[in-house]
Amino acid sequence: MSSVRIGAATLAVPLLAILWGLNWPTVRVLLAWWSVWQMRTIGLGAGALLLFVIARARGQSLHVAPGMRARLALSALFTIVGFNLCTAWAQQSGSTARATIVTYSMPVWVVLLAWAFAGERPDARRWLSVSLAVVGLLLLAWPLRTATGSLMGIVFALGASISWAAGTVFLKRYPLAVAPLPATAWQLATGAVVTGAGWLLFAGPSPAGAAHAWPAHWFWIALVFHIFFAMALGYLIWFDVVARLPGGIAALGTLLVPVVGVSGAMLLLGEHPSGFDITGLVLITAAAAIVLRPARSG
Repeated sequence: MSSVRIGAATLAVPLLAILWGLNWPTVRVLLAWWSVWQMRTIGLGAGALLLFVIARARGQSLHVAPGMRARLALSALFTIVGFNLCTAWAQQSGSTARATIVTYSMPVWVVLLAWAFAGERPDARRWLSVSLAVVGLLLLAWPLRTATGSLMGIVFALGASISWAAGTVFLKRYPLAVAPLPATAWQLATGAVVTGAGWLLFAGPSPAGAAHAWPAHWFWIALVFHIFFAMALGYLIWFDVVARLPGGIAALGTLLVPVVGVSGAMLLLGEHPSGFDITGLVLITAAAAIVLRPARSG
């Protein structure tokens, strides 16, 4: 592998963090016009369609072997449906910055779930990570203990984090024998079908009254960014980064996402994270970094 290709992939890591980090305030804007079910159905469906087109343009087969279909569907329920619904509900129930911070404690819950279901006993370094994450979560939740709505935002964000972690552990134990790009396209499509059913069954009227918080053109800017950049381009970059760089370096790049997400919430949404929020961000980011840092050999 040439140093030029590795260098290009390394530069793509901060770009990915920008795309996925800014997607948090983008989703908050879209939720002013659409319900969670409607937004996720349209976003996931459009993202899936774009990835199918990209996969075909690259000459990749979209076929999934019968033995892999149930596995792919279960993975989609964890990493797509559970994650995307909970992150949207978290933003509806509380601060976007706080939801971003809690959600990106994902690597810590991977450690605990892998211990519980895959027999991977944590070492001292991983227990330190878990301890830091728990302290960070307590710092985030403590000021909100009497504010039910805001506290539910943390609960939903934690649900998103654990759902993603469960999908990660599931795929580690039962890997998909499908190329990453079509596999993700099918998972997004599966998520769109599930959220579409929820839209038909559970969604109430869209929150049009809240749309006046932003000019109407913000909706179209947010929608284009969400579908074309955060979903399609973001996943495409992620596949290329994972293919060209060691997994640890690629995963460490995701630690920039909550930093960008919090900064975006401050600049675009006018949020003002408290000292508890900032301290929680530092602790949870440190916890995830400890988990993702490769262990020393020898």
